[in-house]
Amino acid sequence: MEDVVKFIFGISGNVIALFLFLSPVPTFWRIIRRRSTEDFSGVPYNMTLLNCLLSAWYGLPFVSPNNILVSTINGAGSAIEIVYVVIFLVFASSRRTRLRMLGLASAVAAVFAAVALVSTLALHGQGRKLMCGLAATVCSICMYASPLSIMRLVVKTKSVEYMPFLLSLAVFLCGTSWFVYGLLGRDPFVAIPNGCGSFLGAVQLVLYAIYRNSGSGGGGKKAAAGGKQQHPGDDDVEMAASADAARSSKKVADDDVHGAGKEDRLV
Repeated sequence: MEDVVKFIFGISGNVIALFLFLSPVPTFWRIIRRRSTEDFSGVPYNMTLLNCLLSAWYGLPFVSPNNILVSTINGAGSAIEIVYVVIFLVFASSRRTRLRMLGLASAVAAVFAAVALVSTLALHGQGRKLMCGLAATVCSICMYASPLSIMRLVVKTKSVEYMPFLLSLAVFLCGTSWFVYGLLGRDPFVAIPNGCGSFLGAVQLVLYAIYRNSGSGGGGKKAAAGGKQQHPGDDDVEMAASADAARSSKKVADDDVHGAGKEDRLV
């Protein structure tokens, strides 16, 4: 019975995670349409790609038995993120942006190759699982922690403009599903990072409940004015670790603080 429940939570985690991976599609459709990445950042997509590659590797039977559902969704996520990175490289707004993106992609490939080669050639059994699990856990926590800047922005502006409810709900449900999956499988390398994701998703939902009716106030207007210029028909969906939300929050904070004569960099 426990295995059946674990399988159900794994399937639900796959479905919700797939939604999260596909959520930046409107953003990339805009990039293709305008043939420019504009002010969007490619860093979140490279970080998500590294997380997916390491998690997919960790879920393979010869690394971590009975975790094939971890490999399936993260394998699909890796393919999706690679497409995003390629599109970003093709339509980079400047040569500097393209070179930076290429450097990040090369670093991601190098880190993954190093973990894969060392774990395959130098380690066996629990040692292999421990190394791959730690690497995947660190990257997963970093990915889930990326919305911290958005949460700070929500509190600062008292507006949920840059924190969509459905996306926050999906982050919470995805983290919770994989957290329970990890608990049932007694796998700390799945349970711990996704427990963090579940908690951060819950905090986003609480913030949304507090500030959902404050979007028309002064803080909301200030956020809209300080953020990126909006265009009709461009209702982009932001990932938890997405470039839209991260870039918008940074621009709002920078505009606000520049008015006071200081520079405030978000985490």
